[in-house]
Amino acid sequence: MHERERHRLIVRAVQEKPVVTVAEFVELTGASEATVRRDINALDGEDKLRRVYGGAEALHPPAFVGIAGRTFQVNQPVNIERKRAIADRAAALCADGESIIIDGGTTTFQMVHRLTSHRLQLLTNSFPVAEYMLHHSKSTVILTGGVIYREQEIILSPFSSDMQRSFCAQRMFFGAQGLGPLGVMGPDALVIQGQRALIDQAEELVLLVDSSKFRLRSSLIICPLDRVDIIITDDGIDTAARNLIERTGIQLIVAQTSERSDEAARSRAQAGPPGTDDERKRSAAGDRTADGAEFLDHGETAGDEAAGQGRNRRPRAANEPEPARGRPRTRRLLSTGGSGGA
Repeated sequence: MHERERHRLIVRAVQEKPVVTVAEFVELTGASEATVRRDINALDGEDKLRRVYGGAEALHPPAFVGIAGRTFQVNQPVNIERKRAIADRAAALCADGESIIIDGGTTTFQMVHRLTSHRLQLLTNSFPVAEYMLHHSKSTVILTGGVIYREQEIILSPFSSDMQRSFCAQRMFFGAQGLGPLGVMGPDALVIQGQRALIDQAEELVLLVDSSKFRLRSSLIICPLDRVDIIITDDGIDTAARNLIERTGIQLIVAQTSERSDEAARSRAQAGPPGTDDERKRSAAGDRTADGAEFLDHGETAGDEAAGQGRNRRPRAANEPEPARGRPRTRRLLSTGGSGGA
């Protein structure tokens, strides 16, 4: 991530909670701890935030602090390629005429771009999801009742509406802050209460989490792990996380990301095509000269070659006799590229 983009995310993050720690900045930006500390020092010098022990705070913190967790706008660009790949696989599970629930979140939001051609019965608590589907699809869009939280762009209420209680969905798509043996974890009690109300209305639960979420934890649990039917993640998932899912009997769908494809392509490019090293060695040995000098290739005996000795090439002077022909073989090569060519 470019320095300017990191600074923008850091400044925005400190506007949303009293103090943001270095560890939270590392997770947000994907940069190292040393880089984050340098960014904090630079922004402190520019009077854009105040450096504190272990993190940073806003110069003028907001009077009202909303629900816990990063805002929708801050979280949206984080691991965006992984989120898109996961959303592709999630959208492929949907068919025309189905009733589905899409819970608010930046990963689930990426599904809407793939669902515009579908005709669905959609219940959501996400304002961005509802707005996009309203303008770009023929689906029926139903919003849960409650208060709109601007920063997270979701609608929450401690009470479920009659419409929500009467809605029956084939499946619900939702995200999480973390994932572990104890269950699916979330950042805020009010958010979790809203998610649990939606979970009760779905026959099948589909969890959308990028591979980094298997290393994160929270003190609040949305639901037990065995309540989830399908987990969709990216190809960065490690063996321990795979084993955890297999032991629970949950169906695992792994989305291939362009990030890892790009890494593989770079590795192949650095390795070079087959034979490249040999060609460079032959070139360095000086098979030809610019003026077309004649070279002798003095071969070795079979025993020498077995011992791994390389060839010894040198230019033959004009008055030097040809070497005796015997077991060591001699091959005469004439350069055709220079002025001395035959």
